[in-house]
Amino acid sequence: MPGAFTSISVIAFDLDGSDQPAKAWEVIVGDEAVAVEKAKELAKDHAGALVVKREGHPAVGEEGDPVIVFQTGRIGDFV
Repeated sequence: MPGAFTSISVIAFDLDGSDQPAKAWEVIVGDEAVAVEKAKELAKDHAGALVVKREGHPAVGEEGDPVIVFQTGRIGDFV
């Protein structure tokens, strides 16, 4: 479909006061391999890291469900 796109997000998680993983920050990148490498680096300084991708069709207001590409460590809710 014209106007369709794929977004790839790298999400880092830190532990909160209850020792539960909480999203610390998220960045959108353009390449899946770059995203996985970034997540591996982030995992060294955070409780966990995650790479997800979504298909979207903004012309009709649709965004697909997230697909986990890579995860490491402790992750929490990311939707």
